[in-house]
Order: sequence, then C-alpha cells, then structure tokens
Amino acid sequence: MVKAVVGANWGDEGKGKITDMLAKESDIIVRFQGGSNAGHTIVNDYGKFSLHLLPSGVFYGHTTCMVGTGVAVNIPYLVKEIKSLTDKGVPEPKVLVSDRAQLLMPYHILFDQYEEERLGGKSYGSTKSGIAPCYSDKYAKIGFQVNELFAPENELKEKIENVCARKNPLLEHLYHKPLLDADELFETMKEYREMVRPYVCHASAFLHQAIKDGKRILLEGQLGSLKDTDHGIYPMVTSSSTLAGYASVGAGIPPYEITDIVTVVKAYSSAVGAGAFVSELFGEEAEELRKRGGDGGEYGATTGRPRRVGWFDAVATRYGCFMQGATEVVLTVLDPLGYLDEIPICVGYEIDGETVTDFPNTTLLYRAKPVLKKLPGWKTDIRGIREFDELPEACRNYINVIEQEIGFPITMVSNGPGRDDIIKRAPAL
Repeated sequence: MVKAVVGANWGDEGKGKITDMLAKESDIIVRFQGGSNAGHTIVNDYGKFSLHLLPSGVFYGHTTCMVGTGVAVNIPYLVKEIKSLTDKGVPEPKVLVSDRAQLLMPYHILFDQYEEERLGGKSYGSTKSGIAPCYSDKYAKIGFQVNELFAPENELKEKIENVCARKNPLLEHLYHKPLLDADELFETMKEYREMVRPYVCHASAFLHQAIKDGKRILLEGQLGSLKDTDHGIYPMVTSSSTLAGYASVGAGIPPYEITDIVTVVKAYSSAVGAGAFVSELFGEEAEELRKRGGDGGEYGATTGRPRRVGWFDAVATRYGCFMQGATEVVLTVLDPLGYLDEIPICVGYEIDGETVTDFPNTTLLYRAKPVLKKLPGWKTDIRGIREFDELPEACRNYINVIEQEIGFPITMVSNGPGRDDIIKRAPAL
C-alpha cells in the first residue's frame, strides 16, 4: 500500500506532523521532491524539530526513510541534520539516499544568492538554498546525480571542468563574482562521496521489492499545490513539482501504486515569499494572527522570515485539493483561531467586476479581490479535545462549511502541535 501526504496551499500546512503521525503505521517514508529550502516542524516526545531534507518518519525505530530521486540533495546539510537528531537523543534513523538524486552543489547556493541580489526589489523571495539553480542544471543536463560521485575520477573531473566552462562566464560578466575552480570542486566531490557512501541505494529497485513484499510506503511532499512549478502561482513557485502526480516519478514507483492521497489543508492561509495572495491580511490584524498562529508563531522553519497570513481561501484550496487528487483532507492549525469573534473565509474572487470560483492563472490572480463570507467564532481554547462532537458548535460549523466549500472529505482535524493532537471525523461528503 502506497499513500502520499501533500499540501493543498502554499506550504506550511502541517504536513510534517501528519507524516510523523502516519509514519507510525508505515514501513518506508520517501521524500519525493524539493530540497532543504522548506522545513517540516514536528513536536514529539524527543522535543521540537524542523526537518528540511529528512523524511518526517525518522523518529520511529521501525521505519526506513529515503531521500528520493526527485530531491535536490545538499549532502553536508543531510549529514548535519542526521547528527542534529542523534545529539538530542533520537536513535540513529535508517536513512537511504537515491543513487539518482541530484546533488546540490556549493555553487548552486552562490548562484541563488547572486541572482536574488541582481534582481533586487524584483526578486522571487528565494530562500537562497540553491534549489532553482540545482533543478535548472538537472534539466540542462549538467547536474550531478549521486551515482556520479562513484564514477571514474577522470570522468568526474572532465564533467566538472565542463560545468566550470559554462558557469564562469556568467560569474565574470553577469554577476562580477569570483570564478569556480575545477580542482577545488573535485576535492569537494570526493568529500561528498565519502559522506554519502553509507546511505546510497538503488531506490527504484528497493521500492519495487518493498511493494512486492507488501510494505506500507508513505510518500512525503514539500510545499503545496500553489507552489507547483506548472500549476502554481508561476513564476513565484518552487522549482520542482509539489503534486502527488509527481510522487511516483520523484520516488520511482508506478503511479497506479498510489492509492490514497492525504491532502493537508490549513484552517487559515499563510505563505512565505512573494506572489499573489488574494486573502492576505495586513497591519495589526495580520500581526495578531501571525503571533498566535502555527506552533509559536507564523515564521518560516527554514528562513525564520515572518509568514504572510490571511483568511482561509476556499477558491485556492479547492483547486489545490483537485490538483493533488485528494482522497481525504486533514484540516490543520485550527486552534489559533479561537480568539476571533467572527472568522471570514474567502469563497470567491472578484476579477474585473465578475465573481469567479475557479482558481485563475497568475495574470488574472493579481487583479483578484476576495469575496468574503463571515462565520461566527468560538472564542475558546480547543486544544486537548479528542472527539469532534465535543468541539464548540461554531467550530464544528466552521469545519463543515470548509468541507462544503472545497468539496473534498475532511477526515481529520489537527487542534495542536503534538502528534496526538488529532480529532478523527466522519466526513459529510
């Protein structure tokens, strides 16, 4: 059985917690895309953690956690992240790295920084983790797969020299920065080879055998539908596909093996980085929600940047769930909303005088204004509640209305940061 956990929004939906929870009943957890540019926050008996490359199942002794083929792997970061767990008393996890995953090189981080600097006020709001340059090189066929670290050294040197020949003119004439040194890069690659050697595996063969053996596999995505390269708010998107449809590619399994797509939806909206955000709040109203939201406030797990926040957007979320192919929805981060007398949700967009309910392309999205529907607040703390019927009536109504608006079944509600802060629910759809 293969299950995917993905986000319907802009990321920051709480996928890490849900993956951590579902990993208890899983054998293998696979990160299938992205890199160290976004973090999944998890609170458990060991403490509070922000994972950036490791799958969110690393806290269980029975699991195998794989960094999949679709991931941009920063090897020093990965090794550091494993050590950060063991330093806090977490038993050393069983980690595998796909031999076909792309290497995120030091120069990818530099090019990311240089391009954001060059763009100035028109930048994309990158985390400057090197993700876009890494994926750009992948599709330009000048990236390095993990297996190439183990190629004959003369072949590796030749490819490094070719990469330097292509990149140094940009460094010299566009960015006016120091040039790459092929010999230094070769030494770096040799260091990476020894660092990653204990973890390298033939990912697709491993997963195919696991499927034959009836293992329970969980595929973990990063960010959300609206940050997908093709179907998100382009160009203010990430550089890999965030959709469950890509999970089979990023992991290395047939698409028909994925039978359940758990799509995580936030009870209000938040986003890091630039781009259209129709239901966004500003000023004191935004700061109050930002302060109360998330687990200790709405700040990026990777950058620490304040997240942009807004009301729940049913138009964007319905689209996000549809693009993911959601078979069930988990509604998260509901508890911070208990301070509000009434809670607006966005149920449509007004574009050029017309109200629409289908999520538009980015050109139109920048002209959209939110059409809001106000719901009563519940004005109480809902943490600690474990049964849906025990939630305040207004809170149950909020969940029911969201389910009706998005048209996908909500099977679970998260009302706190801990892995046990979950309410199971019989969906009305």
